[in-house]
Amino acid sequence: MWSSLKEEPMSSRIDAAVQRDLYDQMVLIRTYEEAILREYHADKKPAFDIGAGLIPGEMHLAAGQEPVAAGVCAHLSRGDAVTATHRPHHFAIAHGVDLNRMTAEIFGRVDGLGRGRGGHMHLFDPDAHFSCSGIIAEGYPPAAGQALAFKKRGTDRVAVAVTGEGAANQGAFHETLNLAALWKLPVIFVVEDNDWGISVPRSASTSVANNAERAAAYGIPGVRVEDNAVEAVHEAAGEAVERARNGGGPTLIEVHTLRLWGHFEGDAQGYRADLEGVPGKDPIPTYEAVLREAGILDDAAVAITRRAASDTVESAIAFAKASPEPDPSTVRDYVFA
Repeated sequence: MWSSLKEEPMSSRIDAAVQRDLYDQMVLIRTYEEAILREYHADKKPAFDIGAGLIPGEMHLAAGQEPVAAGVCAHLSRGDAVTATHRPHHFAIAHGVDLNRMTAEIFGRVDGLGRGRGGHMHLFDPDAHFSCSGIIAEGYPPAAGQALAFKKRGTDRVAVAVTGEGAANQGAFHETLNLAALWKLPVIFVVEDNDWGISVPRSASTSVANNAERAAAYGIPGVRVEDNAVEAVHEAAGEAVERARNGGGPTLIEVHTLRLWGHFEGDAQGYRADLEGVPGKDPIPTYEAVLREAGILDDAAVAITRRAASDTVESAIAFAKASPEPDPSTVRDYVFA
């Protein structure tokens, strides 16, 4: 049995302070992604070279998907676990990963979370119980393992596993849902449906209209959140986290979100016919307008939020740039063999 949530706002069900926190979190995430975008492209001119610059390699940014991370992580404590995707920054920020060390890792510096060896797709912060991977659906089995550990220890901690809609066709997705349902594990499965599995539309790859329907096959609740609505995400996640903490087992939540930018930086997006209308669907000005109308935000409050976010992000960028690059002689350090 699956349900759909699409109403925004839900002022009667959510406190104004929580609404403000959701907005602040979304602005911080977007400010960070814009700064990484700036730094990533700063020295890749005149011709784009993916291997050049201060941030070499691929870069997957989550602009437009802020409501998912903000709404879900609002219900988590630092002891809860999150496994994210190759597009991980929004969930890392929302779950409290150290921003300085995360940024240093993205820049490949020794003060990074992985001493500069993992890069932006392989962030790992044991203090925040956060990890991510460039392997599709890789985070689902580890999240179930963490949830099993939490259950065996008799805690009320939960795990959250995040993936994209394309990964819902992977074996790891289905195997993990089956086992989590069978063992009634305290885990919340989150699917970010941004309509595109790289360049393949969901309609060309998936046999069901939405992945929330698939929850029924495993006897667990499934919820589809429409319209990239942060308050609807918050509501669905709140119910799922409470159920998991109280021994009710897993929930599958799919959010119809939005990828404002390319699958990766350098993606020409020739496959997207919807690009012209995408900026108008930006969830941050949309939610800001809702909060202004409710009297929760005004020009001064918006300015304070943006300034605080900018100061935090620019401080992290400066920290990363000041951190040294790894010494080539240490290439064999921190490996198993």
